[in-house]
Amino acid sequence: MRRKSNYIQDLIAQGEHEHQDFKYQITDARKIARSIAAFANNSGGHLLIGVKDNGNIVGVSSDEEIYMIDTAAQRYCRPQQHVTYNVYRINGKAVVKADIAEADVKPVTAPDDNGEWRVYYRVADENVLASHVHERILQQNGQQQQAGDTLAYSNREQMLLDYLNDHGGITVEGYMRLAHISQQTAEQIIVALHGMGVVALHYHDGSCLVVPVQ
Repeated sequence: MRRKSNYIQDLIAQGEHEHQDFKYQITDARKIARSIAAFANNSGGHLLIGVKDNGNIVGVSSDEEIYMIDTAAQRYCRPQQHVTYNVYRINGKAVVKADIAEADVKPVTAPDDNGEWRVYYRVADENVLASHVHERILQQNGQQQQAGDTLAYSNREQMLLDYLNDHGGITVEGYMRLAHISQQTAEQIIVALHGMGVVALHYHDGSCLVVPVQ
């Protein structure tokens, strides 16, 4: 399907971000599956194939790229994902826009370099490995309490909220040390508070922080 080139050029001008990734070409279906999974585990996004990281348009063979992405989505994503495509011609060069919707069932996994199925998540312009507590939050899939529900906080919940109010963020490990609790207990509390809309997760410098919802 052909579209006007200025639409793609406007997208390229935005650079790579949480919902957009540039790909020079697709040579490894397993690797591109990580991008698909990362977008699907977030709120969706799209790939622009035939575009270098610096935004230069190099073009691709659209049929080959679409075949590789479909292979990635169907063979190397669990559960399988559906990708939709548009092909744009810019100065005679084909750019493929591959759209990935937010997954209905999370988490979506893809194989790492060792063949282990891992959970990836899109953060800014990167695909990162989701933390264990993040995986548990994704697995909740809407089953947790809704934002606005009330909860009688124990000392452990209140300790976390007080710390976040004073310091802004803490890792799961930091909360475990602060409250002298196990990882399982710490994650259970964080998942419950996240489900109520009280706390959120924020990735920074390779760490996953629990932060207050403003």
